[in-house]
Amino acid sequence: MRYISFLAACVALLPSTISADSNLSEPLSSQQILPDNFKPPRVFQNVNLLRNTNLEKGYVRETVNVVIENVDSKPQSEYYIPFSVDVIGNVGGLEVRDKKTPGPSFKTELVEYDPYSPTQFFRTTLPQPLAPKSQLTLSITYHILSTLTPLPFKIGQNDRQYLRYTFSTYTPSAYPTLKQKTKLKFPTPDVPDAIGGSPERQGSTFTYGPYNDLVPAGALEPASVRYEFTKPVIHATLLERDIEVSHWGGNLATEERYWLTNQGAHLKDNFNRVQWAAAQYYKPPTSALRDLNVPLKVGSLNPYFTDDIGNVSTSRFRSNKREANLELKPRYPVFGGWKYSFRIGWDADLKSFLRVVKSPEGGHVLKVPFLEGPKMGEGVSYGKVELQVILPEGAKNVKFETEVPLVRVEETVHRSFMDTVGRTTLKLTAMNVADEARDKPLIVTYDYPFSAAFRKPVTIFLGIAAVFLTAWGIGRLDVTIGKQS
Repeated sequence: MRYISFLAACVALLPSTISADSNLSEPLSSQQILPDNFKPPRVFQNVNLLRNTNLEKGYVRETVNVVIENVDSKPQSEYYIPFSVDVIGNVGGLEVRDKKTPGPSFKTELVEYDPYSPTQFFRTTLPQPLAPKSQLTLSITYHILSTLTPLPFKIGQNDRQYLRYTFSTYTPSAYPTLKQKTKLKFPTPDVPDAIGGSPERQGSTFTYGPYNDLVPAGALEPASVRYEFTKPVIHATLLERDIEVSHWGGNLATEERYWLTNQGAHLKDNFNRVQWAAAQYYKPPTSALRDLNVPLKVGSLNPYFTDDIGNVSTSRFRSNKREANLELKPRYPVFGGWKYSFRIGWDADLKSFLRVVKSPEGGHVLKVPFLEGPKMGEGVSYGKVELQVILPEGAKNVKFETEVPLVRVEETVHRSFMDTVGRTTLKLTAMNVADEARDKPLIVTYDYPFSAAFRKPVTIFLGIAAVFLTAWGIGRLDVTIGKQS
């Protein structure tokens, strides 16, 4: 299990801004393999560190603001971030930035691949080496999926749900820390159990520290909390998302296929539909998933909602000049441990997403969201996301850019009705994605020559002409029996 979780993390944090041409043949492997006894050189120290852990959603979101200082005699540019091998396979969306200077995130990569090492490291390369005795404030953000466990594991249909989170009051670091503090933000003030440390409680916030004594590198102080979370813990093990571009129809068709599960507490008794129906009159908090809200782009139309059985009529689509919202209600409430798979789709005006660039080759720029889907207060996490952008037949020189870390990039061919050579398709795969990626765009550039636009009409014309010529030829055949007069 440690090897599997480690291997998933190896591919989950490759460089986040990539182009299709330069990544189609790259192996999914580390750029550097380090021995299991590797320790980062002690060239930095953390002068002041503040870790904010947010538990308001069904996954853990962490932000670490740290002032680092170069204590070496030479400029240094590599900062290491440690994770235990049991956690690193669920880490996603890791970004490191300069907190005081707005700009792109720093290059971050996984450099430790030995599955037998208890600690793995991410290496962040600073854009400019930090001079001796100089300081820099880093903002490190990431989320951890599938790390919250329900306690108790089984509850009644109308009972409150509690989750347990295990962590260290000392922030794991590869460098000594002079001063640090950890804050935990809960969804409600109902936190019946807090083991380890002596937190200061203020409403729904716990504060551990400040610890003003020197904390050695790698020091840990185990702790755990159990808090109320009477909401569904929504997790999609797989999301397949297709975006089809049609120049002739001026349409952008989107379809998403979900394999959802609720990672919350299981039912200790059989499901009681009468009890569930009676509770819907006053709608108390519940750990079951009963509906999904999917905000769409303004101007979206023709939505549909189907599952393994067929069309699901329990949906509502509201659209006006200011918003477009698709409200979904599954066929049954999804309690802890239950699963539900379905698909949704809609159309949109291509002009809102596509821009034509004046060039001899007919350049086009497509800007679409990398992720749309449900937007819920309790959050939605995705174990694996497969995104396909199906371009018009004849598109070439495809490149793309996105901030979402990817594990695989492929350029394939998709064949549909009346195609000749097939449509160029860009397939992107990401792991450990949170719903916060909704705000991150995917920009695809490609060339679409003027002659390629007539490929399909010519194909249709030639097909129809071939049918008529064949019918005319068959009609001219003499199939009579006997001698002609």
